[in-house]
Amino acid sequence: MAKATATAGAGRRSRGRAPGRAGATPWLYLAPALAVLGALLAYPIYQLGLISFMEYTQAQVSGGEPAGFQGLGNYATLFSDRQFWSVLLATLVFAAACVLSTLAVGCALAMLLTRVRALPRLALMLAALGAWATPAITGSTVWMFLFDPDFGPVDRVLGLGDHSWTYGRYSAFSLVLLEVVWCSFPFVMVTVYAGIRAIPGEILEAAALDGASQWRIWRSVMVPMLRPILTVVTIQSVIWDFKVFTQIYVMTNGGGIAGQNLVLNVYAYQKAFASSQYSLGSAIGVVMLLILLAATLVYLWLLRRQGEGEEL
Repeated sequence: MAKATATAGAGRRSRGRAPGRAGATPWLYLAPALAVLGALLAYPIYQLGLISFMEYTQAQVSGGEPAGFQGLGNYATLFSDRQFWSVLLATLVFAAACVLSTLAVGCALAMLLTRVRALPRLALMLAALGAWATPAITGSTVWMFLFDPDFGPVDRVLGLGDHSWTYGRYSAFSLVLLEVVWCSFPFVMVTVYAGIRAIPGEILEAAALDGASQWRIWRSVMVPMLRPILTVVTIQSVIWDFKVFTQIYVMTNGGGIAGQNLVLNVYAYQKAFASSQYSLGSAIGVVMLLILLAATLVYLWLLRRQGEGEEL
């Protein structure tokens, strides 16, 4: 009896330790990648934060004056600048529009890939991957040619004469949005398509036999099963679209007329390199980093909370 009791106690202890070991196992697999990323990112982030607290202009870069500690002075200057808040609002709205449009186009084409034959599916995949592989500066230049008021074919096809798409604030943002979606949707499409192919066909057939429409199958069956994949592509899209630089800089010639198309990344570039206010540019970079980190954590928390609610 004593031996049985001891064995049972040992079994309970081993079962009690199993969740801890299971919880630590993923971190052991991730440790090498985390170590490499930490080594690559820790020092640049440290330097970015340090410079944001210093007085660091062209005089300090050239060695003519020593770098002085400013404390929160750069952030006070930044937050008291009305242009900063205007650019921040434009960046948030523009990034949200890009993320939603990219997810919509990518998911719609992923569903289309499941419904076409092999040859059209291969052609669509190759075309999408070609757009994805195109460098941002090359894609931006091509889109500028397509919508050029003098030589572009779009104005001629639409009969708009010499209409300039980059002159107005909203038309310029819309043009950049189209280019961002064009070069970003392939990642969403391929990833979501791979997730759809991994869903057991019996589940989809059962939903169809129950009379569910394609929209209902997508919303009630596929989306819950694709939640981890959708989380990844959403977070990636938020990070990419929030810090868009090349498309805005190339297609609006550095931020548009009187800075009407500035986003935070281009605004930071102008402050740091055009105005030689490197400390202010670093402060903008820190603000962007904190916003992206907060948005990612909030999104993950909402997904976890929603998952726990469904389990209940």
